[in-house]
Amino acid sequence: MGHDAVLTSSQIFDADVEDWRQLAGPIRARFRTDEFGQGLAFVNAIGEAVELSNHAPDITLTKTGVTVTVSSHDVGGVTDRDITLARKISTIAAEAGLTADTASLMQAEFALDTNSSDRVSDFYAALLGGQPAGVHAGGDLVDPTGQMNTLLWWQRPRDDSQFPLPESAVPQSWHLDVWVSHDEAEGRIAAAIAAGGHLVSDTAAPSYWVLEDPDGNRACICAPMVH
Repeated sequence: MGHDAVLTSSQIFDADVEDWRQLAGPIRARFRTDEFGQGLAFVNAIGEAVELSNHAPDITLTKTGVTVTVSSHDVGGVTDRDITLARKISTIAAEAGLTADTASLMQAEFALDTNSSDRVSDFYAALLGGQPAGVHAGGDLVDPTGQMNTLLWWQRPRDDSQFPLPESAVPQSWHLDVWVSHDEAEGRIAAAIAAGGHLVSDTAAPSYWVLEDPDGNRACICAPMVH
């Protein structure tokens, strides 16, 4: 496979980059830190390591950790060069005594049920400062500043005849998609159910599960499909 060929979720899983997880597209790792200075030193070490490679990650630094996101924007996916970069960053983290926190990795997206995405997309692009692109088909809106991945995506209005809403539920045009890693999905679902939620459907698992809150509002737990 070419160095710039986009990898499937299964190929990413087989690459065995244990600190990293794929969510909705890119691969991501979060390394815990004891204080801000430790995280800053780690970020600087990453910067020195990738400075000459012309392939840099996206980094978020907080006082409790450093989150690193890697993908090849020129081909719209994860490639072998991203796997190589991820391994390099994991080595730097290990040398600094940092450990990865894969359980906390998450990405949330909003989806709007609409039959006319072409008619409403310009409004939401202006409202959110977004631009069409993304991991889903249909002109999703992404954040050109890189602060968020997918801002908003569209889907056809759902048919609730198979899974009717509770009588107390208000008709819902929006829903939340919560992306977690493949090995965290079942735990997140169990936690949501224990907190009063209800599993509506797992027919699309392990791609996604449909849940309801106690009032019947629906959301999805999503995970990349591996093997």
